[in-house]
Amino acid sequence: MRAPEFWSNPPEMPGLAARLLSPVSLLWRLGGRVRAARPSWRAPCPVISVGNLTAGGTGKTPLVRALADRLTARGHAPHILSRGYGGRLRGPHRVDPRQDTADDVGDEPLMLAATLPVWIARDRKQAALRAVEEASCLILDDGHQSTALERDLCVVTVDAGAGFGNGRVIPAGPLREPISEGLARADAVILIGPEADRAACLSKWPELATRPVAQAELVPSATGLDLAGQPVVAFAGIGRPEKFFATLAAMGADVRLAEPFPDHHSFPVPVLRRLLRTARSQGAMLVTTEKDAVRLPAEFRREVVVVPVDLRVMDWQGIDVAIQAVFANKSP
Repeated sequence: MRAPEFWSNPPEMPGLAARLLSPVSLLWRLGGRVRAARPSWRAPCPVISVGNLTAGGTGKTPLVRALADRLTARGHAPHILSRGYGGRLRGPHRVDPRQDTADDVGDEPLMLAATLPVWIARDRKQAALRAVEEASCLILDDGHQSTALERDLCVVTVDAGAGFGNGRVIPAGPLREPISEGLARADAVILIGPEADRAACLSKWPELATRPVAQAELVPSATGLDLAGQPVVAFAGIGRPEKFFATLAAMGADVRLAEPFPDHHSFPVPVLRRLLRTARSQGAMLVTTEKDAVRLPAEFRREVVVVPVDLRVMDWQGIDVAIQAVFANKSP
């Protein structure tokens, strides 16, 4: 589903729809408080949560991968826990990228499982019980509103270009919970986007100053793929497809067509054929994201060039210190 346009209105002018739906937001908030009152399980190893305060993509998955890679490089054995959004399996199930599909486990878990151990389960405690047999720490993907496990470190991602939209709670706005409540549980915030967007977001949302903020941006992975001057037809079904299209432009690609789709979109074969015909007629590459590529039918994957991105955090020091403290506190 696409986010309603009024979710992006300025907080001072939220629009009539947001005002009319604000009473319904109280029910959403009540549901969140009921969930928060449920008891949590304490895992025997450190649990790091990566989440956000808004519906839609904010860079959680790239941060999960960056954290896992960083922990692995330091000798830890992180396992990732996901609810497997969009997949049919309830779990607990360890994702096998050789056999599982996005329809089985969801697109983000399948993408991460290419290089990292990933578990999916509707009940994260059940996944954790399986994962701790091998893991030295757990990373909760999209875990900020989850109460199944006690968290030792909570990191929140914020898309600097979108911020918190109109500042209202679902369905009146994009927030999963009020900003003050969500940030109160956060140990750190990762603000993701171009430098100008990050500066504007910090100015617009002074609430961010209440937490330690690390700045970051999404950059093309070092794959050797050179798109400078290359004609491309791009498509993406992620939280904010325009971020991917901006990345292509920054790489110097000649973007002939940029077609957005809803997040987690399942691409019908006729649509893919149309995109492929358009690319061929333009003498262009057909390109998409890693997350979209795992949802493509097998016969189309070889026709599409994948442009992966990495999260570049400007200063890891604060997060590294927090992680070291978590492991020290968990030591026997």
